[in-house]
Amino acid sequence: MNFSEADSILSQAIVCITPAAQLTIRHRCKLVHAAAFGYLDPETRNYPTRLDSLFDLASITKLYTTTVFMLLVEQGKVSLDTPVRTVLSEFDGLRPIQPYENPLDWGKTVSVSEQAGQVDAGKITFRNLLIHNSGLPAWRPFKDQPDAESALRLALGTFFSYPTGERIVYSDVGLILLGSAVEKLTGSPLDEAIRERVTRPLGLESTRYLPVANGPHNTSNIAPTEFCQWRNRRICGEVHDENAWRLGGVAGHAGMFSNAGEVAAFGQSFLDGRLLRRKTIVEMTRQQVQFNLMRRGIGFVLWSPDPEASSNPFSQSTFGHTGFTGTCLWVDPQRELVVALLTDDVYGGRDGRGIAPLRVQVHRAIVESVDAA
Repeated sequence: MNFSEADSILSQAIVCITPAAQLTIRHRCKLVHAAAFGYLDPETRNYPTRLDSLFDLASITKLYTTTVFMLLVEQGKVSLDTPVRTVLSEFDGLRPIQPYENPLDWGKTVSVSEQAGQVDAGKITFRNLLIHNSGLPAWRPFKDQPDAESALRLALGTFFSYPTGERIVYSDVGLILLGSAVEKLTGSPLDEAIRERVTRPLGLESTRYLPVANGPHNTSNIAPTEFCQWRNRRICGEVHDENAWRLGGVAGHAGMFSNAGEVAAFGQSFLDGRLLRRKTIVEMTRQQVQFNLMRRGIGFVLWSPDPEASSNPFSQSTFGHTGFTGTCLWVDPQRELVVALLTDDVYGGRDGRGIAPLRVQVHRAIVESVDAA
């Protein structure tokens, strides 16, 4: 298989879209392609991107949180249809439906539903959190809380933005709650629970949280993200997501760092059944809910018929996830194909980004190469 077209697209992208990128492709259980592009310091170009360079995975973190939760389901410690309040007792009672704060335009709000009324938090299940139809808002300003404990209290006490089951609203809040539940169920901090149950058994030595609380560390081989106006510095070696940063760098929705090789190996585990049971993987990757063109499994985004979706070039059995910083992982069972594409597309800021069409172009080139072989 020749992936020169995908490489060419990414080589051109580092000039105008993302300063650094990694691409790893696995096919039929084998590593068939790995490449790195650009520079970790685009101004000086002293540090070319390497295959072992670390990228902020952003929301791909959610898949690791989901996986450790599903391992707990397999062990009988919890079920998908367990009410969240049985683990997080504070998440209970009637809550109002109202607009939530806009994460991309601070100071403004987002109204999701025209329906008024209340939602009973006590009836929300872990399945609702994992398929993103709970009614929870997409985002809340946890970053503005004085500490991690206060931020978690805000999550536990949050209002809702629509009636449960009415639609899909992709919610960081729900995965923050899931991460907290994992800590309660395991009796361990989330980073330790993921390390002991997911990354270590899979031999993923570089995949980890890099919280601010860990103190100084070498950032020369970590892809920086944007200049954060809120923190007044270029972000490198600490989580890009402001809410995850307020939560100490370790959260269920964001905070993990890795390289494309290890992300692809993680994706491969869902084809191999190496970590989770086959029936668990089937449940996670079947359609649980659909709203418009969005289809979701347990934790996973499923293939979309939208031609502008990054999953679209793959087969209809595909599952995976994207991350706000410019990352994505897609697993195509029909082709026995795993693709991990990591970038720091957010380096230049959040406006006018080109990551969405870039993903589609790269994925189309990969699929054409695989199908032609």
